[in-house]
Amino acid sequence: MYKLLLVDDEPIIIKGIRSFVDFDALSISDVFEASNGEMALEIFKTHLPDLILADINMPKMNGLDFSISAKTIKPDVKIALITGYDYFDYALTALKQGIDDYVLKPVSRTDIQETLKKLIEKIETNQSNAEVSRLVQQIISTSSTPEDAGYKAKIQNEIDSNLSNVEFSLTYLAKQMALSTSYLSTLFKTLYGTTFQDYMLNTRLDRAKILLLSTEMKIYEIAAAVGFDDPNYFSATFKRKFNFSPNQFKEKARK
Repeated sequence: MYKLLLVDDEPIIIKGIRSFVDFDALSISDVFEASNGEMALEIFKTHLPDLILADINMPKMNGLDFSISAKTIKPDVKIALITGYDYFDYALTALKQGIDDYVLKPVSRTDIQETLKKLIEKIETNQSNAEVSRLVQQIISTSSTPEDAGYKAKIQNEIDSNLSNVEFSLTYLAKQMALSTSYLSTLFKTLYGTTFQDYMLNTRLDRAKILLLSTEMKIYEIAAAVGFDDPNYFSATFKRKFNFSPNQFKEKARK
């Protein structure tokens, strides 16, 4: 759920936005109001909203100065400025300053609804990208250690090459490494701190999370891409580990 701050010195504008915007459809749970930039900044510091709609032309502190101050406090806040044609140059300056969007007066129901929707989509994209980066870094840190110069590098190469191979097993890996299965089992646990089976399961599910967040692949396609020949078993295993089904995880990340 998101928090929204409305900033305008004309009460009728704020009242209109409150009356015609479907906040529930946008997952907006809290709406705060301010009639000038100084008041807005104090409210922003207290509640740290996710979204801001602010008029440019306001007393005490204009919308552009307020927005720049808000971005300094919370860089990921998404802001759209409401402006008339007389202040269009300010809107262009705002975009150069990192403000996310603008709406020209007179504003309509569709204008505001679509603008808020675009701001929320930016938040969801940023969240998804951050999660993908975290997962990729986690995988890199797991596989990139000083020990990689020896057996671990060779093992990791086989794992990366066979992630989608449903036949890939400890026995298969041992054959590729020209080692006995029992010796490789002990070696693997020493190098990775876990068993081959647990490591493969966690790696495949973590790669599945990346695919869920960064692609539009179907669940059965993702299951095959990470080495599951049964999409239902993949979904059940995913939910057992993360407490969310693949679709629930994707929806949660977007919100």
